[in-house]
Amino acid sequence: MNMKNEFMKKNQTAFMRLPMIATLFLLLFVSCSSDDDEEELGNWIDRSVLDGTPRGSAVSFTIGNNGYMGTGYDGDDYLNDFWVYDIEGNFWRQLADLPAVGRSAAVGFALNESGYIGLGFDGDDELGDFYRYNLASNTWVRIADFAGAPRRGAIAFNSTTNGYVGTGYDGDNDRKDFWKYNPTTDSWEELIGFGGTKRRDATTFAIGDKVYVGTGESNGLDQVDFWEFDTTSETWTALLDLDDDDDYRISRSNAVGFTIGGLGYFACGERGINTVSSVWEYNPNTDLWEEKTEYEGVSRQGAVSFSNGARAFVALGNSGNLFLDDNREFFPFEEEEEDD
Repeated sequence: MNMKNEFMKKNQTAFMRLPMIATLFLLLFVSCSSDDDEEELGNWIDRSVLDGTPRGSAVSFTIGNNGYMGTGYDGDDYLNDFWVYDIEGNFWRQLADLPAVGRSAAVGFALNESGYIGLGFDGDDELGDFYRYNLASNTWVRIADFAGAPRRGAIAFNSTTNGYVGTGYDGDNDRKDFWKYNPTTDSWEELIGFGGTKRRDATTFAIGDKVYVGTGESNGLDQVDFWEFDTTSETWTALLDLDDDDDYRISRSNAVGFTIGGLGYFACGERGINTVSSVWEYNPNTDLWEEKTEYEGVSRQGAVSFSNGARAFVALGNSGNLFLDDNREFFPFEEEEEDD
């Protein structure tokens, strides 16, 4: 009788341990699953490399299914060549050179099926000239010079009727002024500057009739404020800062911005003396950010981007003295492909 009780007592203890082991196994499984769920989405696919000279600090704009890129610096020379990337065909073709001095850190925008390039730095001076590109004839014409101070590292974007240019560095000071270009009158008009700080090398992306402006640096400090510009009312609205000590750090300079499916993205760039590869996705409905898979390939600043609203590409740029000619397409909701 005593032996039977002793047997039952030992086995009862073992049976009581089974739920604890199962619970621990379940918690471990849930924990691993949770970690997998929190992995960033996003996949980068190699596309056709530029046929021309590798470069950084070029300028770009998109019209339809074509991305246009020109100018930049290759480590030795300031360039004035001009290229088009066919998004559907995945190939590059050289176009007529910009009929002006080579430059880096210029700005570009597209308006009424024409492209516009201006400003920048030629190695000696900040520039204020501007040019319009005719797609049909593959020709350039000089338009009214920029009415503000000549500068580099500015930003530019467009509405359905006007172009906008602002911020940048004028050779002595960072700027925060903004100007509107009217293609009908070929004239510039100064607008009220946005409420943020002065800056150079900031970034934009457009969603509908709203343009979002952020990043850049001033006096050696990365800027964290983030702004929305309504192209209909031409008014500015301050949004949540780009950096949060607990959740994210998006601030940088010389990055690229683009749009896919109604969401905005900031990618690559530099922070201090270091280049960064991180990619962040912005939802305008929530004013919140989500980190995506990092840009694949060499970390870089001074890249260019093309986006037709449904597809987006990040190309070129430089990492220190290494100048790049590669090109990748971003798929924000795919899982990153593992190397074989």
